[in-house]
Amino acid sequence: MSFIKVDASSDFSFHNLPYGIFSTPDNPKCRIGVAIGDQILDLSVIKSLFRGPVISKHQDVFDQPTLNDFMALGYEAWREARRTLQGLLSANESTLRDDVSLRSRAFVHQSTAIMHLPADIGDYTDFYSSKDHATNVGIMFRGKENALMPNWLRLPVGYHGRASSVVVSGTPIRRPSGQMRPDQTKPPVFGPSKQLDIELEMAFFVGGGNQLGEPIPIKKAHEHIFGMVLMNDWSARDIQAWEYVPLGPFLGKNFGTTISPWVIPMEALLPFAEPNSIQDPEPLPYLQHPDAFTFNINLFVSLKGQDMVEAATISKSNFKYMYWTMKQQLAHHTVNGCNVRPGDLLASGTISGPDPESFGSMLELSWRGSKNIDLGGGETRTFLKDGDEVTITGYCQGDGYRVGFGTCMGTILPALQQ
Repeated sequence: MSFIKVDASSDFSFHNLPYGIFSTPDNPKCRIGVAIGDQILDLSVIKSLFRGPVISKHQDVFDQPTLNDFMALGYEAWREARRTLQGLLSANESTLRDDVSLRSRAFVHQSTAIMHLPADIGDYTDFYSSKDHATNVGIMFRGKENALMPNWLRLPVGYHGRASSVVVSGTPIRRPSGQMRPDQTKPPVFGPSKQLDIELEMAFFVGGGNQLGEPIPIKKAHEHIFGMVLMNDWSARDIQAWEYVPLGPFLGKNFGTTISPWVIPMEALLPFAEPNSIQDPEPLPYLQHPDAFTFNINLFVSLKGQDMVEAATISKSNFKYMYWTMKQQLAHHTVNGCNVRPGDLLASGTISGPDPESFGSMLELSWRGSKNIDLGGGETRTFLKDGDEVTITGYCQGDGYRVGFGTCMGTILPALQQ
């Protein structure tokens, strides 16, 4: 237990201790913090207390405006830092608990903090690893007999996204404009997307990278996975439908991707590991790992229109529904020698479960716009309207505590006149 009081319903229990980048109105410098309860522990203030064999030589990583340098120290450094934090925040440890002056400088109330992107994201890859989602989309566009492409059960399909448009929770998202072809008998038209959608996703940050030409073997992949965030990969379905053949998504995806600000360490999630999905056919040897590496993370999507008093929950899903694991994604990404770097972001793809209420996109919830999504009070949607606020939340439920992810929120702004 910690000397910091934490409500049982708080995302940021003593068992969590996620990392983020924050500033305050009276100190605009971006710095590394750890969330506990409704507080943030400023690591730049207590950096001298990290006296382990690795971080004692690199205390300056906690002076940096991103997590990249800390991530780059590697797996043993992350474990060492977590042990130090657990010790300092323990109810039995006096160093922070009894030093009133140090506590007044080291702790910041979350309500006063401004959150920033946790890392300088050099590259961003989005996978397509939910079998339920891939099947649903395949049925819509190709029919039940051809729902999954031949390669889908053999490898974790992915594409390279746009790192420059990844934004932190709370950043408004502008409705994109582009080419669409709503009437297949007529030429394409240009204008604002009329099928703007959400995608319920999660993503992980790469910690230690690899050298160009040297794959990360799957048995070592966990040593390169720093932690996880929530993600909303906003998607313009009508733009995407016209452009995606033959090279995949482009303008339908690259206008905005929102992530939550707190990075939950993998050590905090390990107690919630679940058996991996049964994979048939059996993957090739470089994709095989016997250890459980999917997680029981409850996920929720809510939508609040401009005229709505309360948000409506439109999806309840779970990360455990994923078919391909993060270890498999990273091993596959690098098997050809591709190098990844600290701060790279690898996303799950839309997370859908087997039941309609667990579908992770409005494309599925409205079944390609053929039925309304009921928001209550007479409000319905098939796709997003201007002014809609979408919030993704998620947490693992422990015995009397949570390991939560905070919020991943964005509001739709009208398209620019062009």
